[in-house]
Amino acid sequence: MMLLIGTNATEAHPIIGYKMRQAARRGAKMVVCDPRHIDLVDEADYWLRQKPGTDIPLLNGLMHIIIKEGLEDKKFIAERTENYEELKEIVASYTPERVAELTGVSADDLYAVARLYATTDKAMIFYTLGITEHICGTRNVMSIANLAMLTGHLGRPGTGVCPMRGQNNVQGACDMGALPNVYPGYQSVTVEANQEKFEKAWGGKIPAKVGLKIPEMFEAAHEGKVKSMYILGENPVLTDPDTNHIRAALSNLDFLVVQELFLTETAEYADVVLPAASFAECNGTFTNTERRVQRVRKAIEPIPGQANWETICQMVTRMGYPMNYESPREIWAEMASLTPSMKGINYGRLENESLQWPCPSTDHPGTPFLHAGKFTRGLGLFQPSEHIPPGEMPDEEYPFLLSTGRILYHYNVTTPYSKGISSIWDKEMAEVNPLDAEKLGLVTGSQVKVSSRRGEAITAVKVTDRVLPGVIWMSFHYTATPTNALTSHHLDPITGTGEYKVAAVKIEKI
Repeated sequence: MMLLIGTNATEAHPIIGYKMRQAARRGAKMVVCDPRHIDLVDEADYWLRQKPGTDIPLLNGLMHIIIKEGLEDKKFIAERTENYEELKEIVASYTPERVAELTGVSADDLYAVARLYATTDKAMIFYTLGITEHICGTRNVMSIANLAMLTGHLGRPGTGVCPMRGQNNVQGACDMGALPNVYPGYQSVTVEANQEKFEKAWGGKIPAKVGLKIPEMFEAAHEGKVKSMYILGENPVLTDPDTNHIRAALSNLDFLVVQELFLTETAEYADVVLPAASFAECNGTFTNTERRVQRVRKAIEPIPGQANWETICQMVTRMGYPMNYESPREIWAEMASLTPSMKGINYGRLENESLQWPCPSTDHPGTPFLHAGKFTRGLGLFQPSEHIPPGEMPDEEYPFLLSTGRILYHYNVTTPYSKGISSIWDKEMAEVNPLDAEKLGLVTGSQVKVSSRRGEAITAVKVTDRVLPGVIWMSFHYTATPTNALTSHHLDPITGTGEYKVAAVKIEKI
């Protein structure tokens, strides 16, 4: 069984989405939890159409039914978890009737899906940014983990929780330590032994404090505390929430370097633009959503004359720290030697196979699934949550709820620079429900101005029942329609992720 929540796989992860279709057509059960009528709804056995921002009540409601009907995995809970009594206490108030009122999902469907998930031997939960891009994104993820632990759907083949990452190689970037609180392999920067190990390897003093998350960097730039930035392969002016705030932060910097393939909206703010090499011009590794490390080999020579890692090495050397590597192989070898979970992965092995970490030694076959026998922390900790409403909801002045996402034809935001792809889908078509369109006098193709408390954007509309009444759905791919000028400034307090999925807006016909 596949339980999908907050993931539009056929558009955001089309290869995985295709495999999900295949599995469903071969007889696997599929449940889709999504406020929008995504393509996979048509393959699903059940569609739970929850109101935006009500994932925690939905998940609590499923757990309430499972416990009420005695379908929980009592042996798994007793042997492998802790804090179960608190979970039981919190979900007790999430009766099917209350959850139906909060989420808009019928009690009958809640019962059917809870029973199906709890009684299916091999069941997986898949989620993407529809879960994490909320003010309560971390608590949403914890609630998913609670549901999996409650039913023992962890630590065995064909079970578990699969976070489908927002972009290619997000997993690999995090694994390599591209986070403000860890070294490679998620080794905490605040642990003295880790700091000493990396200082010895790198021959220099390293700060022992946690760095800034991306929203904190831009806030610090606003305040004049961060004076300069170096942005490689990212376009926050188009992709980050509340982009007028981002523009103001970039304008306040003393010095900005952007390394890019194109003169993006962000690059226009740069004092210096450095040429970047694309994936097709680089050797290295990508790590996918199942922790599978794969070799990437360049198809053409780098157009700038060198790969991105070479540019970085030259820059750092000029700043007084000599950084001399011969190849990505050498960089990987250094990283793996300092990272227990990847010590057994090397380029020699990757020439012929892909490997999933943890892989602690060169004779280790890799780890196809996690949590077999025990969790990393020992016992799995239930972390229950009450419902946490979005940071901003529609009101009299801004009566519509804006949710955002991606469309298949435009991978993230690079495709405005591709004439071929733009010819297939060349402009934003915001989705509006027929009931709302009738009230506003709109038809497919009508132009509207969408405004929030932070900005405005002009867009054409597509009248469709893919969205609920009172909701407008937009992608963020188009320079001419800067959707993220509208999105909420509210952030998940733990991760700093923006609440892209819920914002209050008004719509005016042009």
